Amino acid sequence: MSVPSAYLGVIIIWSTTPLAILWSSEEVGFVFGVTSRMLIGAILALVVAALLGSGLQWHRRAKMAYMTSGFGIYGGMITVYWSAQFIPTGWISVIFGISPIITAIMARMWLDSEQLTRSRLTGMLMGLSGLVVIFATSFSLHEHAALGVIGMLVSVAVHCASAVWIKRIDAEVPAIVMTSGGLLFAAPLFLLTWILSGASLPDEALSTRTAGSIAYLALLGSVLGFALYYYVLSKVEATRVALLTLVTPVCALGLGNILNNEPLTVEIIIGSLLILSGLATFEFSAKANRIKARLLRY
Repeated sequence: MSVPSAYLGVIIIWSTTPLAILWSSEEVGFVFGVTSRMLIGAILALVVAALLGSGLQWHRRAKMAYMTSGFGIYGGMITVYWSAQFIPTGWISVIFGISPIITAIMARMWLDSEQLTRSRLTGMLMGLSGLVVIFATSFSLHEHAALGVIGMLVSVAVHCASAVWIKRIDAEVPAIVMTSGGLLFAAPLFLLTWILSGASLPDEALSTRTAGSIAYLALLGSVLGFALYYYVLSKVEATRVALLTLVTPVCALGLGNILNNEPLTVEIIIGSLLILSGLATFEFSAKANRIKARLLRY
């Protein structure tokens, strides 16, 4: 598969995932929603890996990568599902828009990647200012919305740390194997969380929307989505992978507004535009500097 095709697939899946997360948890609670998704996803990923002839590899770097991926999946997903109770689903994607900023800082520390130039720092500040606007807007929704924003920031930090550390480990395993290994390590953590929270099953049969959302997230959000994500991660630098979030916030905000009647106020639009403008500045300034450096050679 080409890298551009994988990018497009990740954008589509990530744009629809926030709304599916909410729909999968409304009737059954966020712990059951995320646990059922990850258990089904782990089984499907292992089956797909076996059918493709890509069994799990167990050399030292592979096991380290699986563990890192598993903790990233668990920490990132449990906080997303918890936060989705308190904030509009479009905000999930918007807040994830700051992941290039966090990733760049971590990549600089752990991967010795390119330096943070003045232009990149400007983009970071623009993105952070947009986040401040979003956070301030949360207080006008209800008393718990700010907690949802904080929970999402924790999720972003865990997600970015996992991505950069996987890049550092460089296990050189196929994307579907990385997905299977990560879900295999994460699934017991979700199951343990469900048990500790009371291990309650739904009293009634799941509605079509709830069951469909869980199935969609397990198959596309977990198996295909993670496989495409790790495939892209293995082909390009970590900061470029995080820039997938440049497009998904716009799509997620629109879907949340159209399909779930979520608010789309001027403040939300301004905050989102600041984040996206900051990401664009962050990315294009680096490309401009590379082009300028090439021209100066001649």
